Amino acid sequence: MNQSVLKALTLLDYFSAETPELTLKEIADKSGMPKPTVYRLLASLEHHHVIMKTKENEHDTKYQLGLKLLELGKIVSDQLEVRTIALPDMEQLGREINEVIHLVIVNQEEAVYIEKVDSSRALRLNTRVGRSAPLYLGSGPKLLLANMPEERQQEILNEAELSRAGHQPIDKTQLIQELQTIYEEDYAYSNGEQDPDTTGISYPIYDYNSQVIAALAVSGLSSHFEGENLDVLKAKTCQTAEKISRKLGYRGPILMQEE
Repeated sequence: MNQSVLKALTLLDYFSAETPELTLKEIADKSGMPKPTVYRLLASLEHHHVIMKTKENEHDTKYQLGLKLLELGKIVSDQLEVRTIALPDMEQLGREINEVIHLVIVNQEEAVYIEKVDSSRALRLNTRVGRSAPLYLGSGPKLLLANMPEERQQEILNEAELSRAGHQPIDKTQLIQELQTIYEEDYAYSNGEQDPDTTGISYPIYDYNSQVIAALAVSGLSSHFEGENLDVLKAKTCQTAEKISRKLGYRGPILMQEE
């Protein structure tokens, strides 16, 4: 890891509830680094709003933790909240349909699986809690990408090497059209995009601001996702996503199952 990054992050450890504000000299003394070095590191942190100045004069400068940490902490808190709230309903859904169930969120340019309920079927998917995946592969990731602002979508798609398992290329124009359909229908579908012979369906989980903060994804053998059984899986998954959203404070319209 970059040593400058490590040194800068180390400086954050010197702030606490007992010492929420420190001078440049105090930070330099605690770190054992020269004041000019500490000043440069703090300047970088300040530029990214991780540190903020509370006082500056010719004798010394005082610093405290910045609002960016509050923003990041809120994100972590929300992730922990949705995971804790969603798990009992995911487990109940698992007992009803006996398919693999995931809770998926966005982390920068990727989708991350933050919770999983396994099936008793002899099926092994290439997923685990903490695993990342491209936002354009799989029903859960695609649903999250579809609910991003268009500019952010374009940034992600322009930087990605669009290909499925086996390095099969993805037509970007078709993908953009699919994302628009997903956004309009509040539902995503995938077939063999991450694992061969598997199908996935996903519905959005909303928070109290009516923002999509996660995807509830159900995956299994493609042969199980056909005909009347597919209708049942979609209905139960949609109902569970609705239930979790309501527990998170969502007060919007009833989530509609895609016809």
